[in-house]
Amino acid sequence: MQVRTYLLSLAVCCQLPLAAQKYWQQELHYEIRVALLESARSLRGFEKLQYVNRSPDTLHFIWFHLWPNAYKNKSTAFYLQMEQLGLRNLSPAGGPENGYMDSLLFRSGGNPLRVIPDSLNIDIVKVILPGPLVPGDSVTLTTPFFVKVPPYFSRLGHDGESFYISQWYPKPAVYDSYGWHPMPYLEQGEFYSEFGSFDVHITVPASYKVAATGQLLDQKELSNYRAGGGSIPVGRNNPESELADSARVTKTLEFTADRVHDFAWFADKQFRIYYDTLRLPSGKIIDLFAFCRRRGNPAWTKSIGFMKDAILHYSRWVGEYPYPVVKAVEGPNNEGAGGMEYPMITLISEPAASPESLDGTLAHEIGHNWFYGALGSNERDHAWMDEGVNSYYEFRYEAEKYGNISTLPPALTPEAPMSPEGLLKGVYEIIGRYPNNPGIDNPSTEFTEREYDFVVYYRGAWWMSVLEKALGEDKFESGMHAYFRDWKFKHPYPSDMRKSLERNTGVSLRDVFRLLF
Repeated sequence: MQVRTYLLSLAVCCQLPLAAQKYWQQELHYEIRVALLESARSLRGFEKLQYVNRSPDTLHFIWFHLWPNAYKNKSTAFYLQMEQLGLRNLSPAGGPENGYMDSLLFRSGGNPLRVIPDSLNIDIVKVILPGPLVPGDSVTLTTPFFVKVPPYFSRLGHDGESFYISQWYPKPAVYDSYGWHPMPYLEQGEFYSEFGSFDVHITVPASYKVAATGQLLDQKELSNYRAGGGSIPVGRNNPESELADSARVTKTLEFTADRVHDFAWFADKQFRIYYDTLRLPSGKIIDLFAFCRRRGNPAWTKSIGFMKDAILHYSRWVGEYPYPVVKAVEGPNNEGAGGMEYPMITLISEPAASPESLDGTLAHEIGHNWFYGALGSNERDHAWMDEGVNSYYEFRYEAEKYGNISTLPPALTPEAPMSPEGLLKGVYEIIGRYPNNPGIDNPSTEFTEREYDFVVYYRGAWWMSVLEKALGEDKFESGMHAYFRDWKFKHPYPSDMRKSLERNTGVSLRDVFRLLF
């Protein structure tokens, strides 16, 4: 995988001729049914996937990610990276309680397909197609799957009766103009996935409330969530007393989502739910939900207001919020865990955060619906395209609203009180004095933990400030709006961002983009 990553980075830097082809991207349609087995801390599911080949190439196989297998033993790329980063003590040592995925049987047209494991990573497999998949054609694949959910310490996990379900289903790797992008699950280094549609049926014990990517179609459950999430009487299949255990009474909730490249869901019996709607400048009305822990951080009582502010700011600065709903979930009490974004939903674990700090984190994670969600860049190889760009807008949001940036370490914060503009200028002057080594546009795997935070997030935001200065405020804002329009629901690379900005502003940005290296 290191060789694959290096070759991909070299291709991006050198702008191989493949990248000059007319843009295309693959198309996926998922139908997934999954049941939460509460006492076994596991999932049992069935996936039906239609894969549409929009590429100019004939395909003979599809790489799949089976990312729960990253938790399986001490030899996976995930565990090895945790050890390299000095984070091994945060994770279980490996054993029967660790996560994994099995019970897979890929079929097409009822016929079993050959599956070849990746030689380096147990969370990647190659599925051989039943025949050549020519351009414009599609193939439908099915498989059952079983997931053992590990104790929560990374992204997928359980914490008592709370379940945090992400990267949980068999997922095709991206195939784009640079080829296939199979990659192991890592702690440092996020994801790159294909856009598509999801129709997901989630069966849980009746006492659970579920927050998930997309729109909830069950109107009774939706009305309950909008009212605050109190208990709903659920009829039993059998009145006998042995069925009094609530885990034996289940409900199935259906969620749908379009033009997204991932699906995550979270289930808890004790969620407190806040709800409101927001009218965007175009007149479009979206739903907002906050799912909070019963005895969690009291700052979450202000969460809906924070979410509204963030959405309106980003919509003004970049382009209108592109989805029908936004949700935020208060995660387990893992101090310092921060947030993790998924389309239309984010999980945030900051049990001691002040209201200002929570506001900044919510803005950052909701902001990922623009930079990662709609603009689906390759986060593993160009992390700054989501984290750095998004941090720039988060810093603007916090500076404008509070006159400070609560998510910055003290070493990067100017000492004297300043106006929002002066504060941002001072922050970027401090960041700019640090040497740009390694370069901003490096694969996530090539940074130490400290470098990743500073270079990707902070120097990435600094680079955006240089870009703004090079263009001027008006051209910068109109250019970012144009970039969002040009590449919404697509996979932009750094060269695509540059070309879009240059085409829409008339300014050469060659020297600015050189700073990324």
